Amino acid sequence: MTTLDDRTSSPTGPTVADVSGPSRLAESDETISAEELQLAARNHGIPLEALRYDVTPAGLHYLLIHYDIPELDPATHTVTIGGAVDRPLALTLADLRQRPRVTRQVTLECAGNGRALLHPRPVSQPWLVEAVGNAEWTGTPLAPLLREAGVDPDAVDVVFTGADHGVERGIEQDYQRALPVADALREEVLLAYEMNGAPLLPQHGAPLRLIVPGWYGMAHVKWVHSIELRTEPFEGYQNAVAYRVRRDADDPGVPVTRIEPRALVRPPGFPDFMSRRRVLRQGPCTLDGRAWSGHAPVVAVEVTTDGGQSWAPAELDPADAGDFAWRRWRHEWVATPGRYVLGARATDASGRTQPVEQQWNRGGFANNMVQRVEVAVPTE
Repeated sequence: MTTLDDRTSSPTGPTVADVSGPSRLAESDETISAEELQLAARNHGIPLEALRYDVTPAGLHYLLIHYDIPELDPATHTVTIGGAVDRPLALTLADLRQRPRVTRQVTLECAGNGRALLHPRPVSQPWLVEAVGNAEWTGTPLAPLLREAGVDPDAVDVVFTGADHGVERGIEQDYQRALPVADALREEVLLAYEMNGAPLLPQHGAPLRLIVPGWYGMAHVKWVHSIELRTEPFEGYQNAVAYRVRRDADDPGVPVTRIEPRALVRPPGFPDFMSRRRVLRQGPCTLDGRAWSGHAPVVAVEVTTDGGQSWAPAELDPADAGDFAWRRWRHEWVATPGRYVLGARATDASGRTQPVEQQWNRGGFANNMVQRVEVAVPTE
């Protein structure tokens, strides 16, 4: 990792640091910038009507790519496990496919989901509420590989390095994230090589990525080529600087880890092209959507049709896909002429419930405030 903050432009041309500005907040009247629009065009969310699928098709699953999609050859790709271990390993994709094969449904959500709804708005990828998806990930568990390598008793962090390279806030880097050893040794953590029964697509981390059920998407490192155990806490940019909940620039903050509970409404009726406001016919209507949490299983969902003034219980489908996959909920409603604001809130077994209003933080992370879906029911 190279620090570029103290570099200056040379007489003959710019330095790398000249293309990478500091983090900032939008001015009160500032609209989405061309840079943010460029990010939004590269990194798409799930169309909310796709909440109807138990398993999100790969092309509809949300996507966040920090730098460029690297060019990797599955036939020669190797992942190494080294650092504070007794027996370093080097494993090809063919080697990993010979290991026990596991498939798990896991809901992934970007830590910045909802960022663009905050005021003031942190200037970054301008997510609304669509940065989520639920896929079937197939690979081999990480824990047996770590145990085979022989984890040093003094190891505290496991660092995962992807093949994507770029510059962010003045720091040139490979994308790297770390997990505490205890979290990396959870049996549900996977080195995945398939998504929804097919080889990973380039944008989803081909040929190999990490899947950390229950954690926000920044932990699920794509294009993994190196796993290193360390006896000191990892202080790389994505751990120590980027993904932290802080009140201001001087606040050291706390790390972003597990997904906060959230429920989304699958918008009923049909949309206006520009605003996405919904038009719904009068009569009985089944409102439905999905709910999930990375802390504990979702145990209840409530629905509002009046913007949070009142709430009614929804029915939850069985958790047949496991603790780390979203669950469908549904609620019967009779639509009468008028204007409505629909929303849903989830509660998990740890007692966490979605807020109607979100507590602000500088990075716009873990923002799970209740979604608002505006619906008009016309007089026929």
